[in-house]
Amino acid sequence: MLLAAGLCLAACKQPDAPASGEPAPSPLLYEIANADGETEGWLFGTIHALPDNVEWRTTALAKANARADMLIVEIAALDDSAAISRIYSRLARSPGLPPITQRVSPDNRAKLDILIARSAFERSDFDRVETWAASLMLAQLAKSGDAKNGVDRAMLVEFEGREIREFEGATAQFSIFDQLPEADQRDLLEGVMADIEKAEEEPAALREAWLTGDEDALIEATQSGIMADPELREALLVERNRDWTGQLVPILTEDELPMVAVGAGHLVGPDGMPAMLRARGYSVRPLH
Repeated sequence: MLLAAGLCLAACKQPDAPASGEPAPSPLLYEIANADGETEGWLFGTIHALPDNVEWRTTALAKANARADMLIVEIAALDDSAAISRIYSRLARSPGLPPITQRVSPDNRAKLDILIARSAFERSDFDRVETWAASLMLAQLAKSGDAKNGVDRAMLVEFEGREIREFEGATAQFSIFDQLPEADQRDLLEGVMADIEKAEEEPAALREAWLTGDEDALIEATQSGIMADPELREALLVERNRDWTGQLVPILTEDELPMVAVGAGHLVGPDGMPAMLRARGYSVRPLH
């Protein structure tokens, strides 16, 4: 859910009609207003990978994008894959690591071997990196789309020529994983294995939940799988939401209006950014 080709997005006349076989698009979009009812910005829930030709743009989003003065994302330099790879390699490698299959329970070792064989990597690639990094490598098996179609990337293209800020950047985002205790990293790896199985049973379920703005399904996704582990949920979701909300509140007092585009899981439930903003006195209402 963390990491995630220019797409030309018009600022108006975006179609709401779905492509054949896809539900009508209505991804999560919220307006943030102050105590006087004045608009201070917007929150938009993204997804980091999509198949080709999925129409997700809506009239409401086009109008909000046209009014926004700046964009705030998780990572601004998504197209600098070489820099991201260097950061990943620097943080992911450590000497003297045990073989990757020794870092899961005995019951999961045969399953891990099968998943590694299906991946785009060699067994030695997993053995030489820390457990969190192996988890991210393996998680690519659960993707049901291509990062080049990621909505965060499209939003960056939409806001070219306007100010773009980031909440984390690649170094900070990878560091969240890198700083997890080894026990939590191993929980992450086994959780990713379980999530791959679930994704294969319902390959389009999460994408459709995102596309239709199904909050109940998105909340369930933030409370199951790896997110059912309290320590992982706190580190990967809740603490980041607190940090981002803390960064956003001062920006909301500025004259410029921000469009905040982050993973949709960060915008739902009692620990989501809308709930945290409401607790600080802001009105956050959905737009359709």
